[in-house]
Amino acid sequence: MQVALVWLLAFTNLLFIKVESNNAVCKKTFKLDPRPHSVSILEFGAVGDGKSLNTIAFQNAIFYLKSFADKGGAQLYVPPGKWLTGSFNLTSHLTLFLEKGATILASPDPSHWDIVSPLPSYGRGIELPGKRYRSLINGDNLQDVVITGDNGTFDGQGAAWWEWLESGTLNYSRPHIIEFVSSKNILISNLTFLNAPSVNIHPVYCSHVHIKKVLIETSVDSPYVLGVVPDSSDNVCIEDSTINVGHDTVSLKSGWDQYGINYGRPTTAVHIRNLVLKSPTGAGISFGSEMSGGISDVTVEHLTIHSSRVGVAFRTTRGRGGYIRNITISGVVLSGVDTAIVADGHTGAHADDKYDRDALPVVTRIVLRNFTGDGIGLAGNFTGIGESPFTSICLKDIHLQTSSESWVCSNVSGYAEDVSPEPCEELMSSPSACFAGGRIYGGETAGESYYSW
Repeated sequence: MQVALVWLLAFTNLLFIKVESNNAVCKKTFKLDPRPHSVSILEFGAVGDGKSLNTIAFQNAIFYLKSFADKGGAQLYVPPGKWLTGSFNLTSHLTLFLEKGATILASPDPSHWDIVSPLPSYGRGIELPGKRYRSLINGDNLQDVVITGDNGTFDGQGAAWWEWLESGTLNYSRPHIIEFVSSKNILISNLTFLNAPSVNIHPVYCSHVHIKKVLIETSVDSPYVLGVVPDSSDNVCIEDSTINVGHDTVSLKSGWDQYGINYGRPTTAVHIRNLVLKSPTGAGISFGSEMSGGISDVTVEHLTIHSSRVGVAFRTTRGRGGYIRNITISGVVLSGVDTAIVADGHTGAHADDKYDRDALPVVTRIVLRNFTGDGIGLAGNFTGIGESPFTSICLKDIHLQTSSESWVCSNVSGYAEDVSPEPCEELMSSPSACFAGGRIYGGETAGESYYSW
């Protein structure tokens, strides 16, 4: 058996990241140790011909590797080949390693996917009421899990799922490729993701998640397929990756209406950097609209967003509750984007008719700086909610070449400095909301002074 030397994160000695220093989440130096045990999926009867179903082989391999959890953990090695499988669960203290030329193929047969209950912060499936299909690769209440490789591939074979969605013939809400639930100390790196049925990587109720050096792609016509979705999770790093999908490439969420409010777990302490993003029908990076548990303390830097409908989007609506606050986004290069920046308080459907119309979301303390763009349609659309206007929207050093010089603004306040085209009056109304000690919040020391508001 070919044994790949795989390094994993030894998370046990990590310091918890303080909220006020979330921009250092990706900068931690991790201590690396090898897994002391390794087996190949071939040892469990798997056949990599792209036709034989290998679900039982993966399940048996994971069951066997559980016995090494208290012995330093173990690695499951996937050699070159096309390994067709339905959904299966991982275990703690595990490395799943995909060799170069190895592709894990998701079965297009729905009977090969488990059916599970909806997430409690959503109360139902995203597309349909009731249960949902379990994701291809799952982790529930796990710790110390690495999914990596020498640029191996996960292919979700999502075309059938997209057709069922558009034709209204889905039985349950679509599955993802990878989902971790209530887990911690997760690394996903050096992989390619293709044709996800829905979301590619979905950490929900998780802590200390590191996603780096991944390529995520779907066809342009893939409906509502998202890249990475940190959901009610904290201490998340996403870096050094390229994502081209049909809908939002990176989307931060935290639950839906009363279900997210009641669950009450925010997405916080997130650092996103060095990404190349494309979303023909969505946004390069988005917040919401399912944000009822709150989204806060997020640093985003060094993005290239091209050929997309929206560059940066903040979405919410009446009935969501929750908040989006303390967000710094800087160093963004836009090209061929219909609308550079959107903050919309009237976007998103409701889980059911039990939501509270008086649950008003709060959007405040948003710093956007050092944006450049060419081939831009509209510079920005900021549309808050009458009873809960968006406040402290701070723009600095933003220069966009637009086909229309207009900004759309209502129920919003903030301040802009060195911005072209010239923004609307509402964004020139409150300099005190954005400055302290003579400098803009989220300025040269973004992630420090800005949290003192």
